[in-house]
Amino acid sequence: DSFQEVVVKIERRTYKKPFLGGFRNMSTGVEFHNAGSQTKPKKRPDKGIQLFCKETQTVEEKNKQQQTRNTTSTQMTQIGIYVSNMTDKLITPGKYFTAEEYHKHRLEAVIVLQKYFRRWHAINLVQNLMEQKRLRLAREAQEELQKKREKEEKLRREYEKKLNPKTKEDFELLYHDLELWMQEETEQINRTLTGAERKAALCALLEEETELIACFGMHKLNANVENQPKAILQLLSKCAQPRRWKAFDGKITEMDTQNTLRGKELLEIYRSISTKDIPKDERTSVLLTLKCTVQGHECKLTQEIVALIDREVDLMSREVKECNLEGLRKRICTLFLQYIKIPEFNPEVAGLLKVPQDPLQLYKKVYFCHSCENYLPSTEFPIPANSRTIGRCRSCYQLDNEARKREAYFKYRLILENLRKSEVDYQDDTKIVFLVQLPDMKYLTESIWNCQSALSACSDLYELVMVRWDKQREWSPWNTILLTKEEADAHLKLCNLQKAYEAPFIYKIKQKHIRAKNYFAQFPAMSSFLHRSNNQANANSYK
Repeated sequence: DSFQEVVVKIERRTYKKPFLGGFRNMSTGVEFHNAGSQTKPKKRPDKGIQLFCKETQTVEEKNKQQQTRNTTSTQMTQIGIYVSNMTDKLITPGKYFTAEEYHKHRLEAVIVLQKYFRRWHAINLVQNLMEQKRLRLAREAQEELQKKREKEEKLRREYEKKLNPKTKEDFELLYHDLELWMQEETEQINRTLTGAERKAALCALLEEETELIACFGMHKLNANVENQPKAILQLLSKCAQPRRWKAFDGKITEMDTQNTLRGKELLEIYRSISTKDIPKDERTSVLLTLKCTVQGHECKLTQEIVALIDREVDLMSREVKECNLEGLRKRICTLFLQYIKIPEFNPEVAGLLKVPQDPLQLYKKVYFCHSCENYLPSTEFPIPANSRTIGRCRSCYQLDNEARKREAYFKYRLILENLRKSEVDYQDDTKIVFLVQLPDMKYLTESIWNCQSALSACSDLYELVMVRWDKQREWSPWNTILLTKEEADAHLKLCNLQKAYEAPFIYKIKQKHIRAKNYFAQFPAMSSFLHRSNNQANANSYK
């Protein structure tokens, strides 16, 4: 028997053999894996850096608490050993207290802390309240001062209007004050004088009234002369205004057309020739521009304008004084204004003229005034809500008011304008507010609401406004309330009127609504709205 030693080289792989699948014997349970490739993997080139595999770099860490030993000892005095007691402290046990006493002591400490905290919190709260009070008083004082200034400014403007009247409203206030003064003087004369003395005093009072009316007439003539250039410029400005419309996003879009550009050109020329005290060179340039503008249309009017322009240029070249040229320049302005008012030369003015150029249009919406016996357009006739036919024109109404009643509608006009503006903001297609006229608003304010606020009884008509009683329904004389501006803002914020106001106040408001409904039920234009509001109220009551 012989044996031989064989050297077997065992190659240790530096990588894990990949698992490529296999099978397991069901009877013996032995697993057999598929053979893998014995080929050595290609070595990576040496980069001069030592590399480690993933298994080498992975470290398992464990955290464990350890308590180190601390050996202590106490040295006492004994035979052969002396220990100094100079630094020793004598400790004696204190009073023993139970858990109840401990918790009681903590509770007392907590209460002390709560006291100091509440004191600090109360001080801060009081300081905040005082600061809020100071700010509120300062704001109220500022608002009161602002109201006082606004009232003084209104009185100053009203006094200025009476001192230098320029508009119809100004003369309306003058005649109203004249009537109040006449009533006071007449009452005083009737109370203090009798017989011949009374008649003489009344005659003297009548003469004073006549002199004042004549003075008013002179002021009115002067005001008409001053307002005429403003009215002309306002008419020409309307001709030059671009087309405007509101887009879906609320932005205003403007567009200039050929007609509006023509209107702007004529407006600039009219302003230039109406300007006084300008140098001769500029005046000559303006006249030449006007001449070129009107020469494009051959007619008798343009020929006359051109002749006057040539005459003025010739006179200026001869060094004629400015005062001697005023009449000629006024004639040029007047003729050019006539030129502007002709739709053939200024198409935009066609819709602004009171007298249409087409004779056939005179038969449309033209009515006869039986008082002044003139044929006027429908816009010159104020039609009250209780009217069934066309009555007198505005001029006749104004003349009759100045001669007899002398009522002032300025304050009621402000209330009506504010009401209409607020109703337009609701955007619920309200109509009744635009049927109500100034006499109706005057009756509603004076007879129904007694010219005072329903809440504060404020009687200053400049501060009063009319708003809806129930904001869910459209405005009507039987769905309104007269309040100050601040009260109206607070009223419109209410959601439930029954909870906000007391029953007696609501009953008083309902009674005023019934009186207004009975008065306006006589008007033909209001009857349909009255039935509709009744049906709406019944529907709301059923709900």
